[in-house]
Amino acid sequence: MDIEQLVHTFQDVFQTAEQPHLFFAPGRINLIGEHTDYNGGHVFPASISFGTYAAAAKRGDQIYRFYSVNFSETGIITCEIEQLDYQEKDQWANYPKGMINYLMKEGLNISSGADILFWGDIPNGAGLSSSASIEMVTGVVAESLYNLSIDRTRMIRLGQKVENEYIGVNSGIMDQFAIGMGKKDHAILLDCQSLDYSYAPIQLEGYIVMIINTNKRRELAGSKYNERRMECERALADLQKVIGISSLGDLTEEQFEKYKLAIQHPLDRKRAKHAVYENRRTVKALQSLKSNDLKQFGELMNQSHISLQQDYEVTGKELDTIVAAAWRQPGVLGARMTGAGFGGCAIAIVPEENVESFTERVNHLYREQVGYDATFYPATISDGAKQL
Repeated sequence: MDIEQLVHTFQDVFQTAEQPHLFFAPGRINLIGEHTDYNGGHVFPASISFGTYAAAAKRGDQIYRFYSVNFSETGIITCEIEQLDYQEKDQWANYPKGMINYLMKEGLNISSGADILFWGDIPNGAGLSSSASIEMVTGVVAESLYNLSIDRTRMIRLGQKVENEYIGVNSGIMDQFAIGMGKKDHAILLDCQSLDYSYAPIQLEGYIVMIINTNKRRELAGSKYNERRMECERALADLQKVIGISSLGDLTEEQFEKYKLAIQHPLDRKRAKHAVYENRRTVKALQSLKSNDLKQFGELMNQSHISLQQDYEVTGKELDTIVAAAWRQPGVLGARMTGAGFGGCAIAIVPEENVESFTERVNHLYREQVGYDATFYPATISDGAKQL
């Protein structure tokens, strides 16, 4: 759908001749550093060219009307400005409702309703963070419509709060940060404790980042995500009895090896090992990109997947099949799952000249073992949430 169609759809759905304002928030991939964000470690995400578009116009009354082209079967979801609390029946619209609700609770002056139409080209359930994309696009919509000045870090934190407290998913801040602060042709090394960050140029001369959707849906809220988080919290509590740390991200590999037997449960020990080693890989990844060592970067990606498979156990048959197939292709520098796991997407760094053969061969191997096709998306690294 192009911009013109978006405007027409807005006018058709809401029966208006008004010209809406237009906005975009990207999805994100995480190049490396998975399940480290809530463990006080680093992540290394980048915002991508797929994302969520919004067309919005302020209303003269106190009513909000939300419509999603992607979930057209739910029709227009309507609520009063005083009724922005979570309602299960409102399904996807709880994300924009939650964002507006929390902006108001922050004391920002939102005194009238709005008509907002959403359309996203992020594959649904792929784990490229469509929910954070909706939250952040709603943030920039509110900023513009109500003439607010919202510090971007504050907006990012509110997006995470919507996820954690309003929706009830115990996720870290990476998704909103990557989407709110994205920069074209750059990844972001982010310390999830302090929110210190630095941009790293991604110079993939002769290579592309290929996103591969396993087409196995993953539902985060009901998944084993909160379980993994609890296992890591238990491991941290055990370690804190013998070493003064505030998070697993504070540990080096050497310190972990020295103190790991303080962790009571063998399973918790495996989870903590992933968190510590993955965090160190993320820091090394920044160095390898800065020195333009793509080969080392790819190797770190491979190690990341193996750790997610064996120590964190969040991959599953589909992701492991895709990644193993990618590793077998000529010229591929590295491949790993990205996102929370249990389905969703993998990424691979593939030579530009081999894109076609890579897609055919990997899909053939995948279909043979899993029984259906994967979908392949060459990604470009884009800017963060903004008005168009």
